Amino acid sequence: MANRHTLERLSEEYRTNVPDDLRQPRSFDWYLDALYEEPRIARNAHQRVADMFDHYGTRYDEEHGVVEYALAADDPLHDGENVFYGREVHEAIHEFVNKVKSGARRLGPEKRIKLLLGPVGSGKSHFDWLVRRYFEEYTREEAGRMYTFRWVDLCSVIDDQDPGDDTVRSPMNQDPLVLIPRPQREGVIDEINERLDAPYTLRNDQHPDPASEFYLNELLAHYDDDLQRVLDEHVEVVRLVADENRRECIETFEPKDKKNQDETELTGDVNYAKLAVYGESDPRAFDYAGAFCNANRGLFSGEELLKLQREFLYDFLHASQESTIKPKNNPRIDIDQVIVGRTNMPEYREKTGDEKMEAFNDRTKRIDYPYVLEYESEAKIYEKMLDNADVPNVHVEPHALEMAGLFGVLTRLEAPTDETVSLLDKAKVYNGELEDEEIDRRKLREDAAESADVGEGMDGISARFVGDEIAEAIMDATHRDRTYLSPLSVFDHFEANLGGHGSIAEGDLDRYERLLETVREEYRERAIEDVRHALAYDVDELRRQGEKYMDHVMAYIDDATVDDELTGRETEPDETFLRAVEEQLDVPSDRKDDFRQEVSNWVSRRAREGRGFDPRENDRLRRALERKLWEDKKHNINFSALVSATDLDDEERSAWVDALVDRGYSEDGAAEVLEYAGAAVARSEIEDGGD
Repeated sequence: MANRHTLERLSEEYRTNVPDDLRQPRSFDWYLDALYEEPRIARNAHQRVADMFDHYGTRYDEEHGVVEYALAADDPLHDGENVFYGREVHEAIHEFVNKVKSGARRLGPEKRIKLLLGPVGSGKSHFDWLVRRYFEEYTREEAGRMYTFRWVDLCSVIDDQDPGDDTVRSPMNQDPLVLIPRPQREGVIDEINERLDAPYTLRNDQHPDPASEFYLNELLAHYDDDLQRVLDEHVEVVRLVADENRRECIETFEPKDKKNQDETELTGDVNYAKLAVYGESDPRAFDYAGAFCNANRGLFSGEELLKLQREFLYDFLHASQESTIKPKNNPRIDIDQVIVGRTNMPEYREKTGDEKMEAFNDRTKRIDYPYVLEYESEAKIYEKMLDNADVPNVHVEPHALEMAGLFGVLTRLEAPTDETVSLLDKAKVYNGELEDEEIDRRKLREDAAESADVGEGMDGISARFVGDEIAEAIMDATHRDRTYLSPLSVFDHFEANLGGHGSIAEGDLDRYERLLETVREEYRERAIEDVRHALAYDVDELRRQGEKYMDHVMAYIDDATVDDELTGRETEPDETFLRAVEEQLDVPSDRKDDFRQEVSNWVSRRAREGRGFDPRENDRLRRALERKLWEDKKHNINFSALVSATDLDDEERSAWVDALVDRGYSEDGAAEVLEYAGAAVARSEIEDGGD
């Protein structure tokens, strides 16, 4: 009980997460001093969002030329709950941030809508959501702080001021700098830019919002244009923290009924409660509650943006290009925000084909947000799904999530133009396998980019569908009192539900069913490999054979000799042994030198890093040695018993189950894979023996 959360402890934890000056009013003079000490306080929205991405950490992927942002790659705020996987996804995020950073430097994208375009279930909405959560947190931290102002003691000067409006917050949450007339403001900005350590310069050309401009003019007239007295006696500077729920600096906008779309949802409307007090043309009688108003200084997020009526989208033209909005009965109002839109493929095709949408399309920066195309990365999405859920006591068997991911990826890939490369080969190349120089990964991607309608990975089956079927398979296992989830049960759910899923076109069903058979066959081969491993695997023998292989490879490359294991005499490298290993990977004799040099380079890199040799850590060499070990030991295996044995207590069969358990299987799952693949292994070897 000593560690339980008491009210006192909860209160203290809350207080530590609240900025120290959140509720502390400051003078305008204090704000000027703060700017000279830390000019970044006056950043615009693009600059603040750009810095936010760097603030939480970055790492550079040299192989792909992509910056991975920890915000999405690690999700430090939520203990990794919202991590994004896949090269394509991080390329999209990298491009999005580049657009924001370019906008921070006033290179043009600050005047564009950042349009995330992708298929359903690709994760674009979740990424947008995550950016909004991090922006909220960033503005709470010292590095992300920003300020706005409020008018105070107005009734003492303005005769018709409603007593309820004696204190009025800046309705657009503007930076206090807008209260300094432009000529003087430019001098301040020039001076703080000299102190600024950033890849951009600060700038603020905004007018005060109409209500603030009204108060400023009234007060200046009262005090004979004594700006200092106006700002000292009637302005308080307050900390501004983004909060989507309070609609401060973050706003999400969703399309409503097409027939009832109203531009006031974006730009604000008359405050009818104040209309009788101030009159129709008075800026104090306006309610700055439109989405663009609420998003000022931060992020505007438009969901399914292109589902809006064409006329309704016109408001976005000025909002993006000119950074202004035009509410009813008001002059144009300056805004400062990163405008993000999201849309799916059908709406995008419809709007891009509409000539009347040319102006809008010209003001968007499209960022393709495709599905993941590496199946092991796709599998991590499902792992994350299970980690974040209350999963029943069901063991996920080896290959279950990887093969589910492989099926999803195969539906998304463009067919290779090279007929010698199968779609499965392409999936493996994208996954980092088949590093054969004859299969050029870059060319595969370039060819796909040319042949795809919009881009590779922009159609196919979503991770959402695959995840739903995995969830159904897990619940089905619990109903059947099964303690494991096998690839076979996942495949069965795919097959049963492909035709009934609303997002899968009927014309794609035949192709998807053929791809599912391809995945079944791939799993069968992997299951057979696992069974062979269980029957013949020996770690010590694998290491010994690996060391022997490398000794003979190094001697071959150096044109040297090796010591014979039995006689101790110097002999030539054993070409028969070397080829026996390499042929397990179908390495042809004319490519043997390339393979040997590749393995030699790998060993040399490890040596430079101070790491010892372990053949199990080189995937290709490991597979070759395991298969060689199988060829050497299979003659001592009782295959007839493997086909006919059903008693799991049998000593020999129990040993096989234990070996599979060591590879990550549950006991029941090991029994299933023995039944599924073991018989195939046995029959194959018996038939080979008969020949």
